Amino acid sequence: MTDTDPRPPFNIAAIAQGGRLQYEALLLAASLRACDPGFNGRLILLEPQPGGAWPEDPRIQGEETREALLRLGAEIQPFHAAHFGASYPQGNKIEALAALPADEPFLFLDSDTLITGPLSETPFDFDRPSASMRREGTWPEIELYGPGYSAIWKSLYDRFELDFESSLDLSEPDEFWRRYLYFNAGWFFYRDPAAFGARFLEYARSIRSDPPPELVCQKLDPWLDQVALPLVIHSLGGGRPGPELSPLDGTATCHWRVLPLLYARESDLVVEILEDVSSPNWIKKALKEHEPFKRMIFQGKGQKVRAMFDRADLPWPEQKLRNRIKKAKLWMR
Repeated sequence: MTDTDPRPPFNIAAIAQGGRLQYEALLLAASLRACDPGFNGRLILLEPQPGGAWPEDPRIQGEETREALLRLGAEIQPFHAAHFGASYPQGNKIEALAALPADEPFLFLDSDTLITGPLSETPFDFDRPSASMRREGTWPEIELYGPGYSAIWKSLYDRFELDFESSLDLSEPDEFWRRYLYFNAGWFFYRDPAAFGARFLEYARSIRSDPPPELVCQKLDPWLDQVALPLVIHSLGGGRPGPELSPLDGTATCHWRVLPLLYARESDLVVEILEDVSSPNWIKKALKEHEPFKRMIFQGKGQKVRAMFDRADLPWPEQKLRNRIKKAKLWMR
C-alpha cells in the first residue's frame, strides 16, 4: 500500500489457546509475515484466561510457542469468557471481540488459516460486514414433518426484528439452503469489534437459551456461531461478500481446518507455503510439540495423504474425503 491508498490499516484477530489452536496460530502468524510483508496493521491473538466459563487453564502452554509468536510480531491479548468457554469453545470468537481495540476495523480469522498472498491489498468495505461463503448446507437439518428452511430462518429474523425477505438470494429456489444467508464463521469483518461482538453475544445467547419453537429439532452445537452470524451481519447492514473479496478463501487466505484436509485438497502453493513457513528451526521446534503436526508436516504423513487424491476429482461431500483418509489411518488433528 502507498501513502495515498485510501484503504485504512486494520487489525487481524484470531484465537490462541493451549493445545492445537496455539500451533495453528503460529502457522497463521508465520504465513502472514512471509506472504504479506506489507501488512501494516496489528496481529492480535486473543487468549482465553482461566476462570469464568473456563474452569481449567486454557492459556497457551509452553514458552517455545509463546516466544515464537512474539518473535513474529503477534500481540497476545487476554480475554475472559463468561458465557461459553469450555461448554462451547466456538464461543471464544464471540466473547473475545470485546478485548479488541474499539472503533478500529478488524478481520477475524479462525486460527486454522494460512495467509497465502497480499491480504492487506484486499479492498474491504469495513462499513459493510461480511463473512466466508466457503461452507456447506450444514444447518438447519430439515426433518420430514418439521418446518422448512424459510420457517426456521424467518423465526430467527423475527426474533430480532430483522427484515427476512431482504436477506434472501432470489436466484436460488425456495427451500434450497443456498437461498438463505448462511456463512462459515472462519472469517468476518467490521469497522468496530465492540459493536459487532456485543450484537453477536446478544443474539447467540438468546438463541441458545430460548430458541424459537421452529428450532425444536435443530442442533445448535456446534452450529450456534454460524446460526447467529448471518443475523448479526444483516442487522449491521452487511451481507454476502462481493467479487472484490475473492482473495479471501482464494489467493490471499486458505481456511484449511484440519491438516489431512489441507494435504488432500488444497493447491500445491498452499502446501508449499505451509512447509516453507514451518521450516525455520525455531518454528519447527514449537510445532513438533504437537504430535499430529509433527507427523503430518515433518514425518511425511501429509504427503502420503496428498498422494491418495486427484485435486481435480475430489470425493464429495467432504465426509467421503474424511472417510477415505480415516480408512488409511492418516486422520489426525
